[in-house]
Amino acid sequence: MKSITTKKLVITALFMALTMVATMFIRIPLPLGYVNLGDVFVLLSVFVLGPIYGTIAAGVGSGLADLFGFVTYAPGTLIIKSAMALVAWLIYTLLLNVTNKKMLAEIAGGIVGAILMACGYFLYETLFFTTAAVAIVNAPWNLLQGGIGVALSVIVMRVLTATKALEKLNLDK
Repeated sequence: MKSITTKKLVITALFMALTMVATMFIRIPLPLGYVNLGDVFVLLSVFVLGPIYGTIAAGVGSGLADLFGFVTYAPGTLIIKSAMALVAWLIYTLLLNVTNKKMLAEIAGGIVGAILMACGYFLYETLFFTTAAVAIVNAPWNLLQGGIGVALSVIVMRVLTATKALEKLNLDK
């Protein structure tokens, strides 16, 4: 069993904080509200930290953001964003092993994760808050937010890869 390094715990906490801040404060206005950039860090968390620490950072960071504004969504967000991150990592890993194309794997993993996220919120809202007819109105905005998250996370991963920043972090040791 691998030991947990202080560096990995600190980077995990950093991704939790980045996810929370991006969710709470970095917003793109839309005609019927806004989308936030939290999903960028949900995906980056899992692509950088892997399935365990990345999923924890994504779910906890997103859930904490909802505790400060949308408390009724916090339990659902914790589960939904954790699932989004884990599924994105699973698809990413599967495709990377099959194709050895990192960018394609990131895009596909992110897209499947974003679709799962939109479906998760649709189900959560339908079960706990509204009717399916009302919850379906939010689905396109959730998909848009997820799509923006995928696009920006892939761009950031290209920068991190090109600058060898991830290698310098050396999180495996």
